[in-house]
This record gives sequence, C-alpha cells and structure tokens, in this order.
Amino acid sequence: MVVAATGFFDGVHLGHKAVLDCLTATATAQGAQSAVITFWPHPRAVLQKDAAGFRLLTSLDEKRSLIMDKGVDAFHVLPFNKDFSQVSARSFFTDYLQKIYHVDALIIGYNHRLGKDMPNARETMRCDAASVGLELLEVPEFFYDGGDHISSTKIRAALSQGSVETACQWLGYPYQLHGVVVEGNRIGRTMGFPTANMELYEPLKQLPANGVYRVNARVNGRWYKGMTNIGCRPTIANNTTRTIETHIFDFDEDIYGLEIVVQFLKRHRQEIAFPSVDALKQQLKKDKQALL
Repeated sequence: MVVAATGFFDGVHLGHKAVLDCLTATATAQGAQSAVITFWPHPRAVLQKDAAGFRLLTSLDEKRSLIMDKGVDAFHVLPFNKDFSQVSARSFFTDYLQKIYHVDALIIGYNHRLGKDMPNARETMRCDAASVGLELLEVPEFFYDGGDHISSTKIRAALSQGSVETACQWLGYPYQLHGVVVEGNRIGRTMGFPTANMELYEPLKQLPANGVYRVNARVNGRWYKGMTNIGCRPTIANNTTRTIETHIFDFDEDIYGLEIVVQFLKRHRQEIAFPSVDALKQQLKKDKQALL
C-alpha cells in the first residue's frame, strides 16, 4: 500500500511540512509506504508564465533532501513538459498515481489542484478520485503562529525585499545558497577582507535583496560565521551582474573551486556606494564588528 502527496513543494516550507507530517503519520498508521511525487522543472518555466522573472527557493537536490529528512520513504520526480500539462486529473490518477506508483491514498493541501481541467473544481477532483478508487485526505490550511498564511510566493517576495528573517520563519530553517567558490578580482583581500565569490549550482535560485547579511558559511565540512554582500559592488565596479561575496570570519584558507553553502540569518544593511575604497574598508570594519 502507498500513501502519497504530490506537488512542486518549492522551499518545503512549514505549510508543506504540515502535508508531509500528515503523509508520514497516515502511512505509519496504515502500515503503508509514504511517497512524494513532484515535478521538474517548474510549470511556470515550461508554460512561460512570467518565466523570465521566476525564481526557485530550492534546487531539486535541496528539495529531495528536505523532504526525505521528514521521514518520507520514496521521492519520485515526474518530468513536467507541455504534453504533461495537458493531462487531466482523472488521467493523472489512473495513468500515473495508480499504474506507475501504485498509490492508494493521496494527501492534499487545502488549495491543491490537479490536472489541466481542475483550476478550481475541488469537488470534481474528489469525484474523479473516488471513481477510480483513490482515497483523498485533505490537510487543513496552515497558518504560521496562528496568523500568517504561508506560501512559496510570499517567501520569494520576502527574500526579494531583504526580509530574510521572515522568510526563514516561514520556511522553518535558514534560507541558503549553494554553489562553488570562483575567482574574483581579489580587491577584498587587499583591504583585509578576503571574500569567497559564489557561483550558484542552481542559477534560478531566488537571491535576497542587495545588501549585507549576517550568515553562516560551510566550507570543507565546517560551519563558520561571516557576512555576505549581494549586489553590484557600486564602490568598486558598479557591475550590472549581481555578485555573492562572503567574508568568512577567522578564516584564511584557499578554497577556490570548493563547494560553499551560505545560510542567511539577518539583513544588516543595504548596499551603498561609498566615496572611496578606504571609506568602504572602514565600513566593512564596522560591519564585521557588529556581526561578530
């Protein structure tokens, strides 16, 4: 027997975790296997619905790890393409959930929709599921701390405004960027503030707003405190391309080409164009002192 949940689960936020908790509890109670069936890439990217401006909270690997950490037994990925976008809810139930994944019961969130013909018809979806012998179990809407409704869209908006503390509260964990350390112009080192310049593994990851942040950084398997600047470096070069530069406190190792993870904890200040490199250096000293 298989109990499953389907959806994109971008961010695997607290609302998603309520669904996953119900999934694993139901599977345990019924002596069944729990499974998450997700899609990749995001439907908005495939269907070109504001695709140019759309960003992700989690890469596929990050999503898999977060979901499996909740005790789910199996994680399946369905390729999302234009042909798949035309599959009806009834066909999805029979051709995918039952024939491929042998699902007996489906856990759904309060606003879950399935199939090209199901933008709003929850009752029709229930009837279709019942007609093919699939049990639907609905999880009530989740509110953070009794008030805020949580959604991936709201978390992306909070990050884009620099509100990383709010985003982290809604996610239930520190928001992070994952990538590799690449060569920069080494100007930070000449000021006494060497930085690890990150190239993201997932280029569509949502970046927090430009500014300076208190962070934790993981390199060589260890976590360190640090500060990260996201922006265009207006004092140095005023680039049009945004950079992600992390100064790791009490750290002086060559880590070019190595993996780095940066967790965002708090926005310290906005990015500023200083009148000189020396003025920037003095500000960086104040920033470090404040964030140590």
